[in-house]
Amino acid sequence: MTTLGEIAAVSSTRLQGCDAATVVTGIAPLNRAEPGQLSFLTHSRYRQFLAVTQASAVILSTGDAVDCPAPALVADNPQVAYARAAALFEPVAETKPGIHPTAWISPAAQIAADAWIGPHCTVEAGAVIEAGVFVGPNCVVGEQAELGENTRLVAHVTICHRVRLGRRVLVHPGAVIGSDGFGLALDHGGRWLKIPQLGSVLIGDDVEIGANTTIDRGALEDTVIEEGVKLDNQIQIAHNVRIGAHSALAGCVGIAGSARIGRHCMLGGGVGVAGHLEIADRVQVTGMSLVAKSITEPGVYSSGLAVEPNRLWNKISARLRRLDEMFRRLAVLEKKIDKDGST
Repeated sequence: MTTLGEIAAVSSTRLQGCDAATVVTGIAPLNRAEPGQLSFLTHSRYRQFLAVTQASAVILSTGDAVDCPAPALVADNPQVAYARAAALFEPVAETKPGIHPTAWISPAAQIAADAWIGPHCTVEAGAVIEAGVFVGPNCVVGEQAELGENTRLVAHVTICHRVRLGRRVLVHPGAVIGSDGFGLALDHGGRWLKIPQLGSVLIGDDVEIGANTTIDRGALEDTVIEEGVKLDNQIQIAHNVRIGAHSALAGCVGIAGSARIGRHCMLGGGVGVAGHLEIADRVQVTGMSLVAKSITEPGVYSSGLAVEPNRLWNKISARLRRLDEMFRRLAVLEKKIDKDGST
């Protein structure tokens, strides 16, 4: 429970038509908010609800505030302001430092006095767990792994040997960091020979890693996730990949080995990036696109075809199969026209 004045201070917003002392107990959508709740407008499709909302205040942009009939918190960037305000209402579980009786801790591990190691966790020899770290239930911290200050492993997280996490890293359930990269060699007998993965994974400060995301260790050099990167659920990052600072990757992105992603990049859901490619800083790739060659300039990039009714798609597919034949026929016609025009 907090006041509009406190919310305005945290979210860097300006009060319009409301009392700073008004108490706010929660957050709700525009069309469902009740008195005592805060709401927000970040997309024009919901502007119709401004006239009927019962919210005690609405976070919105300067443009939307001009004719707003409701009390408002006016922001330069409503989405950022909402994120800061919502953090005031996020429940944070209280934890006490210590080690749960069911956890197994190697005598050779180093654990800060104010860290928490939860039920059924394993912390192996040489691991270093720094101040304020939270290790939730059923997590594994491998040999010589390092967890920086105030890092949080929610539950069922596996941190493999020699992996290093920076400060304030948040790892959601089921993530695996530092498993072997997919390195194989085909011998003369037609059998696959495993190539040892001798590198590790380095995670920078303030990184968030989604549920069931996997980050493979490097073959020789390390896989590197720089500071401030945000990874959604079920992402696969292969060995020796490097992701630049403050990039954001949506769910089910797959990045093949040794690819380089720049800083401040955004990859939409289901994007695939082929191995050994480079993507420049400030590139945005829209969902379900395939990056098959390096991108050297910032901008928005797309590939693939959007869904169509099945009957129309069958026609498009049939025409796509004839493109090569049509191209050859067109080339013949162009030559004939050029020849006729020169005579």
